[in-house]
Amino acid sequence: KVAIVPFHFWTPDVYEGAPTPVTAYLSVAPKAAGFALLIRFLNSLFGTDQPLNSPVWQVMEGVPWQDILMVLAAVTMTVGNLVAIQQQNVKRLLAYSSIAHAGYILMGVPVLSQEGVYAIIFYIIVYLFMQLGAFFLAIVVSNRYGTETIEEYSGIGWKSPYLGFFMAVFMFSLTGIPPTAGFIGKMYLFAALINGGSQFYWLAIIGVLNSVISLYYYMRIVKVMYFQGERVKDLYVPGGMSLAIVLAMGIPSIFFGIRWSFLADWVNSSLKFFVAGF
Repeated sequence: KVAIVPFHFWTPDVYEGAPTPVTAYLSVAPKAAGFALLIRFLNSLFGTDQPLNSPVWQVMEGVPWQDILMVLAAVTMTVGNLVAIQQQNVKRLLAYSSIAHAGYILMGVPVLSQEGVYAIIFYIIVYLFMQLGAFFLAIVVSNRYGTETIEEYSGIGWKSPYLGFFMAVFMFSLTGIPPTAGFIGKMYLFAALINGGSQFYWLAIIGVLNSVISLYYYMRIVKVMYFQGERVKDLYVPGGMSLAIVLAMGIPSIFFGIRWSFLADWVNSSLKFFVAGF
């Protein structure tokens, strides 16, 4: 359900074929529930007082669970990003990028310390805002302009500055560019890896390189919106519920990149539900 490689093949076709609201839900809810369940499962079964490379984890003799999880994280985010680069359909691009984000989240699992679980929870929360926001804006843009591909987003930043601004915010946040919530989320994940020990350094490097790769395809959308097409404004602003949803997703994507202490405190108080041993 969390679309970890090699169990990711269902994701792009389902995301593209399903109605966009359903796709938005599938891109977030299964990941949040799946990783929450995984954390509780690992904590309950193996205990949080033992690192993954300890004898307690050797359920089958000679199986390096920590290394397996690290490799899965590296492969998942790399495959997701490399395939996302090739996509022209916005929904398929977001689908493959969601696979990459599953890899980012999985980076915190091999650490399985308080800091690692903290980083996972924090990232899932900010991912909810930026991913749902991106998909919802894809719905709004499609309904308004009949666009599905990246090239069809040409000039939208000028046609509708409101849509262009918030789509750019979501793209920056998904990439992990400051000062957005996505940057803070990745900062916590990389900090957990670095503080976890030298055995995690290579995974942190792979994560940074993958973030650079994602910069290319996310910024393609921003580039097309602002630097291609006619600069004609229609001053379109979604009304009613659509406006409320965009603001509800967009404002936290900015606010938690500047003042994240409130969210950090909430995540810290929530740790006891996931890692009772701490």
